[in-house]
Amino acid sequence: MQSRILFICIAVFFLSSCAKTRITDHPDWSKYYEQYGIKNACFILRDNNHEAIHYYNLKRCQERLSPASTFKIFNSLAALETAVAPDDQLVIKWDSVKRREEWNKDMTMAEAMKVSCLPYYQEIARRVGPTKMKHFLDTVKYGNMKMEGKIDNFWINNSLQISADEQAGFVKRLYFAELPFSERSQRIVKNMMLREETAGYRLYYKTGTYETKEKTTYWVVGFAERIEHVKEDKESMNKVDVRNYPYFFAQNFDMPTGNESQDWYKVRLDIMRQLLKDYGAIKN
Repeated sequence: MQSRILFICIAVFFLSSCAKTRITDHPDWSKYYEQYGIKNACFILRDNNHEAIHYYNLKRCQERLSPASTFKIFNSLAALETAVAPDDQLVIKWDSVKRREEWNKDMTMAEAMKVSCLPYYQEIARRVGPTKMKHFLDTVKYGNMKMEGKIDNFWINNSLQISADEQAGFVKRLYFAELPFSERSQRIVKNMMLREETAGYRLYYKTGTYETKEKTTYWVVGFAERIEHVKEDKESMNKVDVRNYPYFFAQNFDMPTGNESQDWYKVRLDIMRQLLKDYGAIKN
């Protein structure tokens, strides 16, 4: 048993210490995937409030895969840090090549993040350039840090790879502005990731999809803030009556390419929400 705990502590790279961090396997979370016939999946959740890590399918959580469009988080940081993008309102003109309808227009970086516009971010990467991009990859230690092929496709050609546990660690550092980028750059990117906001929670995430002839991998990476209202004692130095409790997560699963039995883009978000609600990170 002790050797198993030691193995997990070494394997999950972002743990600060085994003594302070609780690690829990949730084989019961398989039900969320089995209901859709998904057999190869993983989910990892870091509960910062209790210094705990919860996961489903540890081996898969440690497997490095192409980040696909989840790399737009990193790409945005690089653009802001180099002043390629002065802010999230940088407009890049549409090149008039018809692709997806939602991409076929001039757009800002905030808009491009929301619709996951690949051509926009390919141009961003070209403007940042390979030297600076590689510097940031190495400094952050993002996944395997590989940049093979062209500057505008290394995150979609299976050169660059990152695991779910590394993704969860990456967005945690983003949330607390601990990445080697300015606080301003990290704050702007964090705000661009906000997709849902209610009285009880905020949900920030980025999806990604990597397709081969045999299988398609569906990613979603991000963090949730559970919002609690408290009544402070009159003598308390803290006069704010709102508390934000963050949870960091990453999920991916595979389905055979061409399988259209479900809207897998929607399913990945539905499962993510079910798991976050199951744990209590977001409220109904």
